[in-house]
Amino acid sequence: MLQAKSCSDSLAVKTTQVFPPDTNIHGTLFGGRLLAHIDDVASIAAIKHARQPVVTASTDSVDFLAPVKVGHSITIEAFVTWTHRTSMEVFAKVITENLLTEEKRVCNTAFLTFVAIDETGRPVPVPTVYPETELEKKLFESGSIRAQQRKDRKTRSKELANELGAGFLWEKDK
Repeated sequence: MLQAKSCSDSLAVKTTQVFPPDTNIHGTLFGGRLLAHIDDVASIAAIKHARQPVVTASTDSVDFLAPVKVGHSITIEAFVTWTHRTSMEVFAKVITENLLTEEKRVCNTAFLTFVAIDETGRPVPVPTVYPETELEKKLFESGSIRAQQRKDRKTRSKELANELGAGFLWEKDK
């Protein structure tokens, strides 16, 4: 039996500065670049929890709350909030800081799911997680609801994918 771990045992934090190549024509951080940073930090949190390699199974909620500008920094905090047999839900919070004025804002929140795998790529069990703080308890208690929503969304996505088929959409009218 795997020993349960606290949410804080998986905490991963990363700070990086935003440079011009990271931004769009408005001088704000590309959403895809931010998603890559979030996936990186969240995967570290999942690996710390499972102490196994992991793969990203879903990114189900990414909310952009404020722009991130050139010259600002972003700090991403991520930790495991809920677990199932082989999967882990990870919550990530992104804070942007104007490094000249010290103004900080939460610019993004996200929930991601990771699956722990063995050396052959097969899913393996992960330790359960237990919350300690009020925020961790709130996220933990609603984790099973988000897991069911992910499952339902995946079913709908598969149905749509089957309906669309593997051909390109513009070829459908021919």
